Amino acid sequence: MDGATDGGSFLVRFAIKNGAFVALRVGLYRLTSFLTLVIGVSLRVEYNRNIKADVPQKAALGGRGVVAMQNVGLILYPGCQVLGLSMSAIFEIANMIAKEEVYAITLLSEQGGLIQTSAGFSVSTEPFDQRMFDTLLVLGDNVIRLPSKGLVEFLQRSSPFTRRLCSICTGSAALAEAGLLDGRRATTHWAHAKDLQKDYPNIKVDEDRIFINDGPIWTAAGMSACLDLALALVENDLGSEVTRLVSKMLVVYHRRAGGQSQFSVMQELDPKSDRVQAALTFARQHLKADLSVEKLAYVVNMSPRQFSRVFHNETGKSPAKAIENLRVESARIMMETGIHSIDVIATEIGFGDRERMRRAFIRAYGQPPQVFQRANRA
Repeated sequence: MDGATDGGSFLVRFAIKNGAFVALRVGLYRLTSFLTLVIGVSLRVEYNRNIKADVPQKAALGGRGVVAMQNVGLILYPGCQVLGLSMSAIFEIANMIAKEEVYAITLLSEQGGLIQTSAGFSVSTEPFDQRMFDTLLVLGDNVIRLPSKGLVEFLQRSSPFTRRLCSICTGSAALAEAGLLDGRRATTHWAHAKDLQKDYPNIKVDEDRIFINDGPIWTAAGMSACLDLALALVENDLGSEVTRLVSKMLVVYHRRAGGQSQFSVMQELDPKSDRVQAALTFARQHLKADLSVEKLAYVVNMSPRQFSRVFHNETGKSPAKAIENLRVESARIMMETGIHSIDVIATEIGFGDRERMRRAFIRAYGQPPQVFQRANRA
């Protein structure tokens, strides 16, 4: 009996001892888990704090914060205009300023491989496949030509899944052939605008715009307008401050407005003689001054009557009309900075008051200056 009692006592003591051990192990496990959780939460809080602290630097991003990476496809074909490739620099510098890879650029073509550009050299491309792109941009050509069946089908297949479909110069013909421009406004290089309108009558072609955005479709004029389009796309994503920094880094003009003419006033006037050229240069540098015919004639040492006759013969416009156009163009450019009020701009540009400037804008653009001001603030 005593032996049984001793055995039972031993078992009880053993169970208590090992139970305490098990309890200790469970306790240690729970403590370890708790400490791991606490450390993990602390690390995550610190990580988030660092990320939030870094966002303003990544951003100057117009308050948009961190942006998900976007796949951008540049579509090439034999003979495509080489200047269109310069768009990639806009996206590259935007990545540098954002301090993250916002844009991943892929050069695409129907079959992939080497594609010879208009300049004669070739670049390596990847073939069309089932990958999805946020933005697709069709490069232009020095001539307008019918796009390949494969390109048209790729655009049609990609359209429902692509946020933005874009074209440069005559690349608009590819979008048109795919039916993506039907019922929409579009632009292209001024030299090919009439052909595009004739070949695709369902499009409203505006031949005198730098670029046009109509829903998910963006079309741009020729040559250097590709830079304006790329800057507009970046501004659409990351804000105007980023595009300002991109422009500054690349030493290019900070985003000409899409509604801006493909021609500057000086280009349109195209004076032949040095005297008329000198008068226009003086006028552009002194827009706030009184730029009467007498004043301009005096500057170039001509009589007012002779100056008016020569000026009209060379430019097709009166001096007063040319000066008004120069002032309207300069006023619109000032509006794009978003710094000055309409009253200040009207005074600084030489209109004198906002009502005179309003009438001049309507004559030039069919819209008052307030429309341009609101567009630039949007």
